[in-house]
Amino acid sequence: MVHIALVEDDQSCQEQMAGYLDHYAQQSGEEFKLYSFGDGDSILNNYRAQYDVILMDIQMKFVDGMTAAREIRGQDDQVLIIFITSLATYAVKGYEVDALDYVLKPVSYFAFAKTMDRAMNRLRRRKRRYVLISSKNGTQRIDCARVYYIEVDGHNLTYHTADGALLSTGTMREVEDSLAGGSFFRCGKGVLVNLEHVEGLVEGDALVHGATVQVSRSKRKSFLDALNRYINEVNL
Repeated sequence: MVHIALVEDDQSCQEQMAGYLDHYAQQSGEEFKLYSFGDGDSILNNYRAQYDVILMDIQMKFVDGMTAAREIRGQDDQVLIIFITSLATYAVKGYEVDALDYVLKPVSYFAFAKTMDRAMNRLRRRKRRYVLISSKNGTQRIDCARVYYIEVDGHNLTYHTADGALLSTGTMREVEDSLAGGSFFRCGKGVLVNLEHVEGLVEGDALVHGATVQVSRSKRKSFLDALNRYINEVNL
């Protein structure tokens, strides 16, 4: 079941999007639960990170979609945001809140379905996987999507995550084996990076959630190849 929030102050557009979603569900075989909101302030009220996708109008009367998206991003870094707008100039601002895509009004079903295909593909790739992190305080189960990168120093492991740095013990090989088949790539002898959180490259090294992570010279080509494959698969 995919949980989708629709934030739209135009009743006719809201009904059109709901109809498109029903049609897409029949075509794709996906199951959706739809939550409708009439303005940005409505979804922000007691917001909880329970949605997989948010379809968000940008121009609304009380709280516009861009402002609402910034507030949501402060609480939820996983939800996929898709903007619905009548002005293409707003699309550039979508990068500020890591929007997946945007569709222009009047919205055609073809454009809507293409964007939903991207969202469903992203969700499938993100299928929850967990890693167990053992420390002197016990064992924690962490969603792999919340892990930015992992460093090793001897037998000491540091997991850099959305919840802060978590310390553990073990070997990089053990960690690499436990995360095999996912979006992690070993950039060098002591660093394992989650490709989902790579924001760019700085002089050959990876920018991961604001931190510069060294990529060994011998790994740079294979790292770029792996990153390109990941991006291409996500954007299908």
